[in-house]
Amino acid sequence: MRIRPAFAAALIAVVLAAGGGWLWLRDSALVAASGVTVIGASGANAAQIDAALETAAHGMTTLDVNVGKLRAAVAQFPSVKDVKVWAAFPRGMRIRVTLQQAVAVLSAPGQRIAVAGDGTLLRDTPATGGLPVVPVATLPTGSRVTDARTGAILAVLAAAPDQLLRHVQSVADNGAHGVVVQLRNGPSLYFGDPGLESAKWTAADDVLADPGSSGAGYIDVTDPRRPAAGAH
Repeated sequence: MRIRPAFAAALIAVVLAAGGGWLWLRDSALVAASGVTVIGASGANAAQIDAALETAAHGMTTLDVNVGKLRAAVAQFPSVKDVKVWAAFPRGMRIRVTLQQAVAVLSAPGQRIAVAGDGTLLRDTPATGGLPVVPVATLPTGSRVTDARTGAILAVLAAAPDQLLRHVQSVADNGAHGVVVQLRNGPSLYFGDPGLESAKWTAADDVLADPGSSGAGYIDVTDPRRPAAGAH
């Protein structure tokens, strides 16, 4: 049954005027979430994510939305970062899925796994060849990276502009230069100690855009105020 907005407004007024009317209306079939739209999911598990959210939402009303229940419904998918929901009285509901973005592939002997910038292991995301490779001795067994060294590397990648991240081949931690980013067909970037990652990427981008840096073997952005390019 389609409820027209004018009728719905009149119904609310009548119900609220009655004692206990709000509690009755809140859980009434008149406002059961039946028109559920899910947007934002992609990848191999998109259909499963949509189905899990739709199933959870159909047990709610537009006046009693349980976001925690929706998040729990997709907790099994590491690629889902968060969900937001908008209810449209009387029966509409729109759910937006925010996905984790893979910034690298952790690579151990015979094993690979995609990982997000915050250290979340994306076990439901393909470890594609286009992502930067971060070598590790063994893959983490939990849901997140806990090693501080690897976390520092991921923080650098998480701050990278998209146009530069696509050109990163590998990243490692070097005792002399801190986090070192190797660009495909380009120089190494020395990031030094953790901190100021965004400023360091900006400095690196500026140097790369300078024709005078052509052919450089490395760009040192340890101090982003004074970047330096040179040969290995």
